[in-house]
Amino acid sequence: MTELFTDAYAQSRDAADPLRAFRDEFFIPQHGGKPQAYFVGNSLGLQPKGARAHVEEVLDKWATEAVEGHFTGSAQWMPYHELVRDPLARVVGAQPSEVVAMNSLTANLHLMLVSFYQPTIERTAILVEAGSFPSDRYAVESQLKYRGLPPQHTLIEVEPDQPDGTFSMQAIERAINENAKRLALILWPGVQYRTGQAFDLKEIARLGHAAGAIVGFDLAHAVGNLPLQLHDSGADFAVWCHYKYMNSGPGAVAGCFVHERHARTQRPRFAGWWGNNQDVRFKMGPQFDPTPGADGWQLSNPPILGLAPLRASLDQYDRATMPALRAKSESLTGYLEQLIDADLRDVLQVVTPRDVAQRGCQLSIRVIGGRERGRELFEFLASRGVLGDWREPDVIRISPVPLYNTHADVLRFANTVREWRDAS
Repeated sequence: MTELFTDAYAQSRDAADPLRAFRDEFFIPQHGGKPQAYFVGNSLGLQPKGARAHVEEVLDKWATEAVEGHFTGSAQWMPYHELVRDPLARVVGAQPSEVVAMNSLTANLHLMLVSFYQPTIERTAILVEAGSFPSDRYAVESQLKYRGLPPQHTLIEVEPDQPDGTFSMQAIERAINENAKRLALILWPGVQYRTGQAFDLKEIARLGHAAGAIVGFDLAHAVGNLPLQLHDSGADFAVWCHYKYMNSGPGAVAGCFVHERHARTQRPRFAGWWGNNQDVRFKMGPQFDPTPGADGWQLSNPPILGLAPLRASLDQYDRATMPALRAKSESLTGYLEQLIDADLRDVLQVVTPRDVAQRGCQLSIRVIGGRERGRELFEFLASRGVLGDWREPDVIRISPVPLYNTHADVLRFANTVREWRDAS
């Protein structure tokens, strides 16, 4: 136990880290003249130093070329969204034609629900997890109401069946099977935002399809966090944001996946000019001819300044690789878990599953003693430059991100908790 809590031990782990150089590619916020221990990448990722050059490239082209910037140089604005297509597909495990960076997460979710939620007389229900992220629930409920379907009869919320609010696969399977005849669509998270629990997407998609339902995923807390194989999962669609683990800035342009089996279908959709087949787009005809693949769900021309930081992030992911990032993530969360088990069990309780296959970077940690004590610890940590985030009533989420966090950061968190406890 003593060795775990030494600077020498944490530093030795960091010295052996093959990804250690990536930390220097980020701006780390300062606190009291030294870098923060920043554990909030699950909310807003840090800024890659390379992002500025991509943004300035766009600004310079705008200043010097104006409208001609759409057609000149290696980063033309007209096909600019294509610059992120291949690397984004590699991050999420998809075919390039299955992904597109566009809009924001909830806007993309609404676009997907318009196309993929097609209730019939027999099938009207949408299944979600109880305690889902509010934006998802608002979107689903509003889609039901828009179609004149009362949510109290058509929205199925699966309750967690395990301690600390987590779900067994048996509970998910049971809920799907019990409602199989009336299910139209399943919307499930890749990682549950409150508990940090990660799910088997392929199995959920299999169960949903066997019941005759469409299956979509909200991957806000999964993309850039866990290795994903969206194409092989069989999911019909998925949506996510890029401002968390993908480090593309506040309110960054979001992402969307549509499986290739839907690439040429005539599903109803909200259409826009930019989703029209690019071969005929500038003929300005009245007939909408959707581009095959995810691009066909675009509405308007992409926000070039918004896409620019994503290029810097995707370059880092290509160089680091998801398998290496995952290995380091398991090392960081494993070390955090060891420290808590060794000397902090009287203060902290890990809510996130202990099985590494059921979690990513985030450990949700309950402060023993209730909300008042939890807030006191949270504020003490922040006052010492250790930043996590708070979820009511008594949980602190700590997310060591492998691109820029270190074992020394994790040790700093644990030692700061010990300092608070010993002074209490």
